[in-house]
Amino acid sequence: MDLGFRNRTVIVTAASKGLGKASALRLSEEGANVVICGRNADTIEAAAADIRSATGGEVLAVRADVSSPADIEALIGAAVERFGSIDGLVCNAGGPPAGTFTSITDEQWESAFQQNVMSVVRLVRHTLPHFPAEGGRIVYVSSTSIKQPIPGLVLSNSLRLGVQGLIKTLADELAPRNILINAAAPGRFATDRVRSLDESRASAAGITYEAQRARNESEVGVGRYGDPAEFARYVAFLASPANSYMTGQALMVDGGLVRGL
Repeated sequence: MDLGFRNRTVIVTAASKGLGKASALRLSEEGANVVICGRNADTIEAAAADIRSATGGEVLAVRADVSSPADIEALIGAAVERFGSIDGLVCNAGGPPAGTFTSITDEQWESAFQQNVMSVVRLVRHTLPHFPAEGGRIVYVSSTSIKQPIPGLVLSNSLRLGVQGLIKTLADELAPRNILINAAAPGRFATDRVRSLDESRASAAGITYEAQRARNESEVGVGRYGDPAEFARYVAFLASPANSYMTGQALMVDGGLVRGL
C-alpha cells in the first residue's frame, strides 16, 4: 500500500532510539523526508546515519530537547529551512520517571509536565503555520496508561490523559484545515525504557529480569513484547495521507494487553 509520502516532510521527536527511531526509519522507508531530534548531538546524528544507510532517504538531524521552548522553535525552523514546509509531526518524548504518588516530588511533576505535556503543546503550536493548504497529520506517541493505569507510573498515568484531552480538542479545531491528529498508544515493546522498568520491578520483587519479563509477557494477549518496527507501521499510517478519515482517536498498539473497552 502506497501511503503517499513522496515529497512530504515529517518531524519525529526523541528519535535517537526506541519507538521514535523505529518510526522515523519506517517513514523514511515509505519515502518521506524525515527530520529527527534528540538531546544528544552525537546520538541523533548516529541515528540519522543509520536511517540514511538503510533507506537512502533525506534525513535531517537536529539536537533538541523537547522540554525546551527554544529548542522546539529551532527544530521547526531547521525543518522549514531545509524542506520548505511540514506535512506531518510525530510527537514523542522519553517517558517520565517511575514512582508512586508519595515518592514523586514537585520538581519531578514540573519536569514531567514540561517534557510530556508542554512539548506537545509547543510542537503543535509552532508546526501549524507550516502545514500546507491541503492539510497535515499529527501523531502523539502515548501509552496504554491512558486506558489502563500502569502500577508505579503515576506521572505517565496522569499526564498522558491530559494530552489525550488536548488531542480530542484539537481534532475538532483542526479538522476544517484537514489536519488530523491521533495518538498511537504502545503497550509493551522491546525498548530500553521497558527493559529499565522491568529490571526495577524484578529487583523489587527479588526475581531475575528474565522472570519478570516472562511474567509481563504472559499478560499480553499475543504472549510477547512487540518489536518497535511493528509499532512504527501504525505511526506511519496515522501520519500519512492514507489516513483520511480518522482523527481524535487513541489507537491501542498493545498486542491485547488492555482488556477494557
